[in-house]
Amino acid sequence: MSWTLTVTQLNEYVRRTFAGDPILREVRLTGEISGFKKQFNGHWYFTVKDEGSRLNCVMFRTAALSVGFTPAEGDRVVLTGSVGLYVPFGSYQFTVTELKRGGQGDLYLRFEELKRRLLAEGLFDEARKKPLPLRPRVIAVVTSKTGAVIHDIARVAGRRDPSVQLILRCSLVQGEGAAADIARGIRECAAFSGADVIIVGRGGGSLEDLWAFNEEEVVRAVWECPIPIISAVGHEVDVTLCDLAADLRAATPSAAAEIAVPDRRELKRQVASYARRLESGLSGKLAGCAGRLADAEKRLTALHPKQKIRAASHLNAFLALRLENAMKNGLEKRKRRVSELDGKLTALGPRQELARGYAVVLAEGKAVTSVRGLKDRAEILMADGRAAVSIQSVKEGDPFD
Repeated sequence: MSWTLTVTQLNEYVRRTFAGDPILREVRLTGEISGFKKQFNGHWYFTVKDEGSRLNCVMFRTAALSVGFTPAEGDRVVLTGSVGLYVPFGSYQFTVTELKRGGQGDLYLRFEELKRRLLAEGLFDEARKKPLPLRPRVIAVVTSKTGAVIHDIARVAGRRDPSVQLILRCSLVQGEGAAADIARGIRECAAFSGADVIIVGRGGGSLEDLWAFNEEEVVRAVWECPIPIISAVGHEVDVTLCDLAADLRAATPSAAAEIAVPDRRELKRQVASYARRLESGLSGKLAGCAGRLADAEKRLTALHPKQKIRAASHLNAFLALRLENAMKNGLEKRKRRVSELDGKLTALGPRQELARGYAVVLAEGKAVTSVRGLKDRAEILMADGRAAVSIQSVKEGDPFD
């Protein structure tokens, strides 16, 4: 007898079968954490894997609260839980009720060991990183042709500067042969594309999904690339060795396009602003130069021989005037002094004495002040004339006795 089931009925039947199997009700697993996500409601979703397989897991909030740590990529853990089926999606999953540490995974340990070795060689040295060009004309993109990466980059680049040319070098980004293809793509773009910048990347994923970008040949190809290279692998939380070796790391491919392609409108605004600042600065500079030139002209005019001669002439005229005034004043002063002395001489001279009744006796043309100097004849000077006299007798002694 046969019957037709709906998808829901089949999934529900499988779920009940899993739930009814006592072996699957409480199972302990050991494996490595990958793709861990903590939802806003507190539920944990992740994958546990080993070298051969992987299993989707869910740990609900009530069970997750009892775990004393937050699992990280590559952690080796021991899980306890049950196997079930999520009916809406028909997906087989492991519902975790208990989670304990079990050490770090092999893949994570490989990542850390290679990181330490390449770091010691200087492949992540910041001093060797190249600056991006101000305005690239050609950007080469190494990524999958079927993913959203190239579309996101084209959309953002077209919005910011439609004149930028994009060159896609299709490459594997996951699985066997991906690392060699990525490294080859980087070298080809550097050698033949004429690109100003290279963007290499893919969307997010687990450590396994992104492992090609942790391979040594990819890291060395990035480090050796003569053109500035942006790594846009995964999302903000995903850090690969390719990111560390690149000249610049972008959280997403869209962010890489934002970084690589400057906004043409913003550049125009900046150029206009710089032009205004340059014009203002130049005007100020010219005004300052004109002021200094005027000052220099004034100083030069002041130092010109004609100015010195003119100044010397003015000084000479001034000094001549002062000399003339000084001479006039000196002459007047001396005239007054002569007049004063003349007046005194007149007042004290012999004429005044003669006018008062005195006389001057002259003998042989000389004034005689003693009777002893008289000879036979003498001349008497009086106020109104002279008289010649003969000496009859001489008597010495007090004339008033």
